[in-house]
Amino acid sequence: MQTPASTTSERPCAGPVKTTLSAFIHDLEAEARTLGFCAFGVSGATEDGARADRLGAWLGAGMHGTMEWMETRAHHRRSPQGLWPEAQSVIALGMSYAPSADPLRLAGAPQTGRISAYAQGADYHDTVKKALKHLARWIVAEAERRGIGPAAVKVFTDTAPVMEKPLAAQAGLGWQGKHTNMVSREHGSWLFLGEIYTTLDLPRSAPARDRCGSCRACQDACPTAAFPAPYRLDARRCVSYLTIEHKGPVPEGLREGLGNRIYGCDDCLAVCPWNKFARTAHTMKAFLPRAELAAPELADLLTLDDAAFRKLFSGSPIKRIGRNRFVRNCLYAAGNSKRPDLLAQVEPLLNDPDPVVADAAQWAAQKLTT
Repeated sequence: MQTPASTTSERPCAGPVKTTLSAFIHDLEAEARTLGFCAFGVSGATEDGARADRLGAWLGAGMHGTMEWMETRAHHRRSPQGLWPEAQSVIALGMSYAPSADPLRLAGAPQTGRISAYAQGADYHDTVKKALKHLARWIVAEAERRGIGPAAVKVFTDTAPVMEKPLAAQAGLGWQGKHTNMVSREHGSWLFLGEIYTTLDLPRSAPARDRCGSCRACQDACPTAAFPAPYRLDARRCVSYLTIEHKGPVPEGLREGLGNRIYGCDDCLAVCPWNKFARTAHTMKAFLPRAELAAPELADLLTLDDAAFRKLFSGSPIKRIGRNRFVRNCLYAAGNSKRPDLLAQVEPLLNDPDPVVADAAQWAAQKLTT
């Protein structure tokens, strides 16, 4: 497929076509903002050799833990064209979920469970993907109408083998901080990312510049020392990985480090100085915290059976880890609470049919009685 951006440099009418593409990008960004995206940029789809090599080294060191899907589809992650050879451009987008309350406010409340800010509202996958699909339809229709197309598109948010954060940085949305997450000058560390791959060859945005400087607040805040070096995360020690992705018992040496975090962890994000510029006015209503998830009592969560778990977390990203893994996390939090009154909820779980839950209950009971 020939596209204007790849062929117009040889034509006398290069100027007008460039103007058309510029206007298209301008209107595309405006449409994206009406859909709730607060960050927008365009990157290329070809392979970045250095980035692909870093991915290979990270996988080779086993730092992805039990996330086998990271390794089995590594060839797709190396570049957008590795996943879809026809792709020419990547439209990178971000939605803010900047919390209005301090994500660390429950650190001293051991009777409660701490849920990551991103998971206290509606499932972002649904919200972001719905907006991406709407924008993708706009692209196809407008490219055809303006004579830029035809355009083919594919949309992604989190669930596909896409290196979202490096692509977002390349598209100028922000930079990957020392905690390996995105940092934006305008939105801090609170961005959900989505991508639209397209066969259109669009003008590229300027990549973002790393502005972490000498700061190491995120490195020092990690409760389980998951950063062997700046810009390098060992997922096997990361609280978010351990409470969400890891299916078996959490290694005993890391259980105390979980504290009262029962789903994800905001510590390295919350301490980033760039968050002072994040405005909650950009936060989508769907991402506002549900009252029952803002500061849930461990005593209540420990009594959840499968049906009650599914009802409580309907429409929440937490639902995907299932009751057993979630209750496992709550038992570790109970064991760390120094609240013997929680034994009344812990002891019935010593005989739970799930061996991982029973193991966590045994550990919690021991911690609360010694």
